[in-house]
Amino acid sequence: MTIKPIRNDDDLRAVFRRLESIFQAEEQTPEADERDVLVTLVEAYESKHYDFGPADPVEAIKFRMEQQGLTARDLEPFIGPSGRVSEVLNRKRGLSLRMVKNLHDGLKIPYESLLAQAQ
Repeated sequence: MTIKPIRNDDDLRAVFRRLESIFQAEEQTPEADERDVLVTLVEAYESKHYDFGPADPVEAIKFRMEQQGLTARDLEPFIGPSGRVSEVLNRKRGLSLRMVKNLHDGLKIPYESLLAQAQ
């Protein structure tokens, strides 16, 4: 395994090509170790060179819903009645601080994502 820094986008593309071939490597193998190191290098390069910014609050909520198999009805304890949930998910109503706290505490959505400016 020869590992070197990612210095530019050409290096990044080369790492992605290598990752494609070893991504499904069995754990506790040299290929799995290489994969883990390369993923760390990619994350470091991207965080330094690409500003993705915090997630949009509604997208963060929808992402968590998808992850946990939740429906809009499941959000009612955190946001309020179904009409309010619908308004939030359709960007017709912003999140109140109480909603942000409830979503953070109940669904573990980071505050940074919930308090970010909507895109």
